[in-house]
Amino acid sequence: MDQLQALLNDSLIRTKHVENAAVIDLKERKVCASTFGFNVPPEDALNLIYAFYKNLLQVRRGGLCFKEKHYKCLRADEHSIYLQNPDGGLVVVKTKTFILVATYRVGMYPSVCMEAVEKLGEENT
Repeated sequence: MDQLQALLNDSLIRTKHVENAAVIDLKERKVCASTFGFNVPPEDALNLIYAFYKNLLQVRRGGLCFKEKHYKCLRADEHSIYLQNPDGGLVVVKTKTFILVATYRVGMYPSVCMEAVEKLGEENT
């Protein structure tokens, strides 16, 4: 868990592009690491998992609710979902074993999450 925590801080938060981030373990279906003060409710973690496996088309059409905010879908595929609302954005990326979710402010670049996902993949091969 400490490695995941360090990954979130080093690869995401220090870039200043991402505000908060969390890693959801797909097998356990729960958050296994998150940045300080970023609480992802269990129902939101399950909704993110469900979005990839059962509901991707609906997410593309109608967006997604996360932490009681509605986000419009900008792009979605089998590995990533980019969403935005007037306050900021949300990026969700899936690997074989984890889902990485990160929030960012308008004008920031969510693509920095890809670096963290690559590192997650390296640690789990």
